[in-house]
Amino acid sequence: MKASQSCLRKLCSTEWSDPKTKAKAAGGKARRAACRERQEEVPRTFKEICAVSQISKKEIGRCFKLILKALETSVDLITTGDFMSRFCSNLCLPNQVQMAATHIACKAVELDLVLGRSPISVAAAAIYMASQASAEKRTQKETGDIAGVANVTIRQSYRLIYLRAPDLFPSDFKFDTPVGKLPQL
Repeated sequence: MKASQSCLRKLCSTEWSDPKTKAKAAGGKARRAACRERQEEVPRTFKEICAVSQISKKEIGRCFKLILKALETSVDLITTGDFMSRFCSNLCLPNQVQMAATHIACKAVELDLVLGRSPISVAAAAIYMASQASAEKRTQKETGDIAGVANVTIRQSYRLIYLRAPDLFPSDFKFDTPVGKLPQL
């Protein structure tokens, strides 16, 4: 592990933290933050890292690949569940809604309803659907703002899962709004 940390320090301090360039210095900070978050197993989107570092998503992605190469490692693919807890918590949704959203997203993936969609988009659509069926309703805008996706992105993913909504909810979910009355978008 020490070799990995030394390699990370070298990548973050020499190659990228040129003090003459604000962008590169901020990039080093973003990379260190991303590494710290990864070690603490708190997944962050590139978009979130871009927001705090003011570095382009393309640059963050390029650096991410270099770090993976330097560490001679790979990362698991992200899943909808990686972000569900944080997004639901930030939306102040109760545990029942979070569990339903997680179930909806997992079933949608399992049934191949959302092929080619970003896990973050699927998570946002599942949260929106679960909240609309509960007493704790959240708008597309509220959900999108927390997830970092556009309203249209939520609508597109929601439409893909809407037709199978009765199959997606957990059997013990307490509906405030029946499936047949969910927004059709």
